[in-house]
Amino acid sequence: MQVQAEIKFDQLLQLVRSLPKSRLKQLRREIDRAEKSEESLEELLLNGPVATEEQLRVIAENRKAINQWRTKPL
Repeated sequence: MQVQAEIKFDQLLQLVRSLPKSRLKQLRREIDRAEKSEESLEELLLNGPVATEEQLRVIAENRKAINQWRTKPL
């Protein structure tokens, strides 16, 4: 079962401050894990493969050929 509630930041901060140390550590681990997964996606995209000039030229030629083929009268 899932419940959603509107909580103001001050209320959330008060709830976090009232957590016992063990739960606070658990919350910190979850926050760190969430931040790390966001960073890894960003790193994946930034470090991903890029096309070479030769590959871009081939793509452009193929696109031109396909466009000519599509516009030929039947």
